[in-house]
Amino acid sequence: MALTSFIAASQHGPRPLPLFLELLREQTAASPDRRAGALAGLAAYQAARRPRPRRPMPVVAQAGRATLRDYGGTGIPVVFVPSLINPPMILDMRYRRSLLRWLSRQGVRPLLVDWGTPTPEECGQDVAQHVEEMLIPLLRSIGEPVALAGYCLGGTIAAAAAQAVPVRGLALIAAPWRFERFGPDALGQIDSIWQAAHPTCDTLGLVPMEVLQAGFWQLDPARTIAKFEKFARLDPTSTAAKNFVVLEDWANAGAPLTFAAGRQMFDDFFTADLPGRGQWRVAGQAVDPLTLPCPTVEFVSLTDRIVPAASAVGFADQRKLRLGHVGMVVGSSSRQFLWQPLADWLTALPTPR
Repeated sequence: MALTSFIAASQHGPRPLPLFLELLREQTAASPDRRAGALAGLAAYQAARRPRPRRPMPVVAQAGRATLRDYGGTGIPVVFVPSLINPPMILDMRYRRSLLRWLSRQGVRPLLVDWGTPTPEECGQDVAQHVEEMLIPLLRSIGEPVALAGYCLGGTIAAAAAQAVPVRGLALIAAPWRFERFGPDALGQIDSIWQAAHPTCDTLGLVPMEVLQAGFWQLDPARTIAKFEKFARLDPTSTAAKNFVVLEDWANAGAPLTFAAGRQMFDDFFTADLPGRGQWRVAGQAVDPLTLPCPTVEFVSLTDRIVPAASAVGFADQRKLRLGHVGMVVGSSSRQFLWQPLADWLTALPTPR
């Protein structure tokens, strides 16, 4: 089966698909059987049935294009901050993989930030301005101090907000802070991708999701291909197959970043490590999560290939897992090792005076 035949096969597929097919060609050059298996898995994924879209949870606040969605519950209000990369639905996955819906039954009132879709007219809005112009107003709209929980780059953003606005506690999940600790190999790959994409992104005023996805693939190219080989062997009606489809759809979706947010992430975070050096300024002050007056906790994965554990802030209360960057949130063991400990920590936070 020709690789190029998949380019127009379906709207479902790895993005950018031509680059994925080239990666597949490289990874399976010495194994025609592996190539055939991966292509069969890709075709099965593209043809898989998708569940109906869920009805969005109600919006309780808006700041610019960002909204805050309420997942119910009667306990402590906790604002969950997702990454700017990929949709926020990783925290609300189907098939009993929704952290937020589960927490709403555990004495917690989860509220989810949805960053919306930027336009080229917002090209100058960097990561710091996402905090200042959207997240902080959303937090203030609640009318009482909330706890903050941030996943991936959302954790980096949440840490900055926690220094600008009083919060009841801050929980970080697979959140990078000391970017130099990604290591020279990963940082070199990330910089090469940005240098190649920079001129086009500058012209567009946006950083397409495909630029970021290409970087993720390069961090673990063998696994990127192997998961489709494995999917080809699954019963398409099985729970495992359904979980793969919804998770892969999430991984291949996502709005672009504003150009300034992409530039700040690549240049100021990955290259200059301004957060880790204490030089990232948000709301008029340098951000230092270790000086926050509120309770803090961070969950890190020792097997995370996207955000290495060494890049975490280094809170005194650090929970070390072995579930991977995505698996710690939606994997089969996530409830035991992340969901329940997080719920216990949140519900034990002191009531504000």
